[in-house]
Amino acid sequence: MSNTVETGLPEDWEVRHSQSKNLPYYFNSATKTSRWEPPSGTDVDKLKIYMAKYHSPPAQQPQQQPQGKIRCAHLLVKHNQSRRPSSWRESEITRTKEQARKILEEFEQRIKSGSISLGELALTESDCSSARKRGDLGYFGRGDMQKEFEDAAFALKPGEISGIVDTASGLHLIERLE
Repeated sequence: MSNTVETGLPEDWEVRHSQSKNLPYYFNSATKTSRWEPPSGTDVDKLKIYMAKYHSPPAQQPQQQPQGKIRCAHLLVKHNQSRRPSSWRESEITRTKEQARKILEEFEQRIKSGSISLGELALTESDCSSARKRGDLGYFGRGDMQKEFEDAAFALKPGEISGIVDTASGLHLIERLE
């Protein structure tokens, strides 16, 4: 059970952990309802800090890279035209695509300057649930991701970061890990 003051969630809401998906979710103890996105009325800044502190796994031991697959991390910024304009950070995303692009351009500059890594930034700023894993999507092969994302990811060499990639999910920065 999580503390409402620390999490920034409205009264009766708490963060729980899904055993089947191995991800945190939001549960209302009064109504017995659950959801993947934070409820309206959430203090997003407090929630970001809480999630980074308590729901970010430790660095994983290296796995053997499966043949034909690559491993990437990404930072996703959704907008009001995204196929699902909500996230763990915001229950309803209202920013325009252009506003999302400007946000991502600022993130890209911070990463390129070396002041922060994509993984560190993803922990608190990515609209994808992979934020809890520093944006790490694990291994994937051709046909596993949206085409635009996949094309950009497979074009990168390990250690490289893409420019802004536009998909139905939103706008991404992608880092090829392996």
